[in-house]
Amino acid sequence: MDKVVPSAAAAIADIPDGAVLMSGGFGLCGNPENLIAALLAKGTRDLTVVSNNCGTTEHGLGVLLKTRQIKKMISSYVGENKEFERQYLAGELEVELCPQGTLAERIRAGGAGVGGFFTPTGYGTEAAKGKETREIDGKMYVFEKPLRADFAIVRAWKADRWGNCVFNKTARNFSPMMCMAAKVTIVEAEEIVPLGALEPDHIHVPGVFVQRVVKGERYAKWIEQRTVRPRP
Repeated sequence: MDKVVPSAAAAIADIPDGAVLMSGGFGLCGNPENLIAALLAKGTRDLTVVSNNCGTTEHGLGVLLKTRQIKKMISSYVGENKEFERQYLAGELEVELCPQGTLAERIRAGGAGVGGFFTPTGYGTEAAKGKETREIDGKMYVFEKPLRADFAIVRAWKADRWGNCVFNKTARNFSPMMCMAAKVTIVEAEEIVPLGALEPDHIHVPGVFVQRVVKGERYAKWIEQRTVRPRP
C-alpha cells in the first residue's frame, strides 16, 4: 500500500472545477505551497475554499484568488489580502465569515459525522443571522452545521508512504480535522520517511484518513508581517 504520487500536479489532477476544497494553514504558516501552485498551474476554477484565511495578495491561497479561481471563501480571518477585500466589496466573491473556534468545530463535526452543534459564539450578531437559536440552561446558543469537502490539501512535516502524518507546531492548525472531513485528502510532506520511522504515539493523523502523499520541495515559508524587538 503506497500512497505516494510522483508530483503535486499528479496529486491534484482530478480536482474538478466547482469542487469544495479545504486547505490547511494558519495565515501563511503551514500552507501546502506545492499543491496550491499546482492548482494555479492547472487553472481549476469556481472553487469553494474552506480555510482559516485566504493568504495575502501575493502568497498562499491569495494567488488563486488573484486569478479568479476561487468562487467562495469560508473563513474566519481575511485581513491580510487587499484583493480579497476588493473582490468582496465589488460583489465578485462569495464570503461566509465564521468565528475561528466555530470554524474549527464545524470542520471537526464534519469529520466526526456529527450533524451540527450549538455554540454561544456569535449569538446576537450578524454571524447568527438566519440560524436556529436555542436557550440551554439559561444561555442562548446558535446552531452551526458541519463542514465537509470533496478534497483537502494539507502540509505535513513528516509522512510515510501509508499516509501517517506528523505536523510541526503551529503548522498543525486546522489540518488534522480537514483530513477527516474530506472525501479525498492530499498531503504534501516536507519529508517522506520509511515505514516505522514515526513513533505511533506521535502520529497526528493516521493514514486511514489520507489518500495521497506527495513530497514537497522548494518551500518559501512566507511570513506575513515580520516583527522583531529593537536591538539594545
